[in-house]
Amino acid sequence: MAALEAAEAALERRQEQQEEENHDRDHESGDEPAALNGLVVSEKAKSNNIDVEIPKSELEAEAKGAEEECPRESDSNILDVSSDYPRDKHISIQRHLADLEKLADLREGELSTAVPQNTDLLVTDERKPCPLCPEEKFKACYSHKLHRHLQNLHWKVSVEFEGYRMCICHLPCRPVKPNLVGDQTLSKMGAHYHCIICSATIVRRTDMIGHINRHVNKGETESRFITVRAPKSYKVVKESATDVQVLPNYSTPQKTDSYFNPKMKLNRQLIFCALAVLAGERKPIECLDAFGATGIMGLQWAKHLRNSVKVTINDCNENSVTMIKENCHLNKMKVKLNIREEDNDETVGNGEENSDTIEVTKMDANVVMHLRSFDFIHLDPFGTSVNYLDSAFRNVRNLGIVSLTSTDISSLYAKAQHVALRHYGCNIVRTEYYKELAARTVIAAVTRAATRCNKGIEVLLAVALEHFVLVVVRVLRGPTPADDSAKKVRYLIHCQWCEERVFQKEGNMMEENPYQQLPCDCHGSMPGKTAVLLGPLWSGALFNTGFLRRMLLEAVQYGLDEAQPLLKTLVCEAECTTLKHLSTHSPGDENKQEECGVYIRTPNTSAESYLVHGKRKSEEVLRGAAKRQRPEHSAEHPPFYYNIHRHSIKGMNMPKLNKFLYYLSEDGYRVSRTHFDPMGVRTNAPLAQFKTVLMKYSTPTYVGAQAEGPVHFPGEIQVGGEVPAATVIKVEEAELVEDDKSGVAAAYPTY
Repeated sequence: MAALEAAEAALERRQEQQEEENHDRDHESGDEPAALNGLVVSEKAKSNNIDVEIPKSELEAEAKGAEEECPRESDSNILDVSSDYPRDKHISIQRHLADLEKLADLREGELSTAVPQNTDLLVTDERKPCPLCPEEKFKACYSHKLHRHLQNLHWKVSVEFEGYRMCICHLPCRPVKPNLVGDQTLSKMGAHYHCIICSATIVRRTDMIGHINRHVNKGETESRFITVRAPKSYKVVKESATDVQVLPNYSTPQKTDSYFNPKMKLNRQLIFCALAVLAGERKPIECLDAFGATGIMGLQWAKHLRNSVKVTINDCNENSVTMIKENCHLNKMKVKLNIREEDNDETVGNGEENSDTIEVTKMDANVVMHLRSFDFIHLDPFGTSVNYLDSAFRNVRNLGIVSLTSTDISSLYAKAQHVALRHYGCNIVRTEYYKELAARTVIAAVTRAATRCNKGIEVLLAVALEHFVLVVVRVLRGPTPADDSAKKVRYLIHCQWCEERVFQKEGNMMEENPYQQLPCDCHGSMPGKTAVLLGPLWSGALFNTGFLRRMLLEAVQYGLDEAQPLLKTLVCEAECTTLKHLSTHSPGDENKQEECGVYIRTPNTSAESYLVHGKRKSEEVLRGAAKRQRPEHSAEHPPFYYNIHRHSIKGMNMPKLNKFLYYLSEDGYRVSRTHFDPMGVRTNAPLAQFKTVLMKYSTPTYVGAQAEGPVHFPGEIQVGGEVPAATVIKVEEAELVEDDKSGVAAAYPTY
């Protein structure tokens, strides 16, 4: 008790000295000791503007330690103040610069208090140490020098947050990781900042500002690891009549946040159309959104398709699962929790399973697909999907659909070739048709995963746009479809000089000169090796015309405006035709047709489908169109495409793209535009013939009003060998009415 009384007397003496020297500061901070109900408020805690109550027993032990042990270093004292007591901020976090100077006074006073009074070592010098620097870095100095040091080296480079300043700290106060064993000492580190919210140590000031901003965006404004989600921090986004709550930082989230990308709206609409087509074949179907994030995709499925689907939304992130449940309640959907680990099912709501019930699971995507069977599976991880393909094809039902979205475009678009080789086992280079090359690379990986499970695939849809690659395939169970699919994975021979390309012939026999397979003669005219071997790639068709037409009908039915232009482009690309008129029929105008063992309904191709804005084409034009289209339906669309700008002639004006397509089709070749490239031409013509037609109908740059080339039409009499430009344009407008009146540019937007 004597030691306790001595400590209390020392504190009182120190308080009286501070009141005499700094009378104006004492009134503002209120540094007077208080003893209430057996608890004493520590002076060291009050110096940081924090009221911490310490029992007398702890103060007793502290006083005994002061008598028995030698005085500790000032840095250790400061560190003990910030770590032993349950504080909400570090000593480097203050409201005013004067508070830092008070910390220096406290450190000087602690030394004089700890020394016995009957010695001659009482501190009488007015030099004060820096509270945020160790003694070996900054020695004790007078008050005016310390003020300048704190202002220039600590206060000016601080980070401000809600009236507090997080000053830069030079103390060795980064704690050792808890998994280390042995001596739990404190490791030395350089200058750093202490976060006022989570007490993390950040080295750079810019990183500290970003760290605080992420806390604010997530609604975390309370300190000491208390996360408070304020309702006002959420933002409600509406898409396709579905409301979802997202965080303010949904466009640039952290790894633990739920990600919502508005740019993927077109992707979600395409997947919804594919699911709607499958729901029309058989119902009800079980569908899985393996990576739910905010759950918007699964909510759209359940909200629009109702009784036709049983939706399961899965995510392994706890925050995402919580947000999915909130979004389900926001859209008036019931949540069914299926917890496999505890073997019990719990339904949140009225306890009835109906069309408004969504099952939410918190598992790894591979685990969910291994445990259950589904008719429709969609994979949309962050990056590549190859890690989940084996699980997806293991339990997917026969004639079901697997769709996957790959966002690792840096590797698929040949910007990181080593990553493509590591993930997909495929060697690719940057070509003019790199987007289609990316789609065929993903399909080849899907094919290998399906064949390992004795399943084959039929590609229904393959889209490669600026920021994602979408592939939708139908699963065909059995070894025979698996063998047929495996045979379509082949290597591609690509000429580096002229960009000509051809798939390697089937068979295992080695050829003496593989360059003979290329239509070009670059190897004979150029020195050295001119071609590279790319792949293995998918060599089959990328689209199914009947499926795409049914997707277009679903897009029109549900009012998906963004998906309709792209689907029209895909239908023309699948048929490899330049006809832009696409009719949307009612269900009564459809016929049954067998496709992959499934009886489906396809639109009638009667003469009424050739109506263009109320005008009927002549019978001759209809017969010519039917004659051109008859062989196209029996064959697959040609692989790859040519960019008209890539093969343009220097010093020549190219013809318009729609006119060039007409010229090429008049020579007997199949042509169409492609969604992969706005200026791309998909054709079965070799590159030499492609360049010949382009050269024929190009004009010199210095000739402004000349015709683009000789155009011969049946029934036309030409005088002088060439038709004037105005006459050519008028005839083309009469023959290709759809190019000018149906809005061709709208049908082929730049995605």
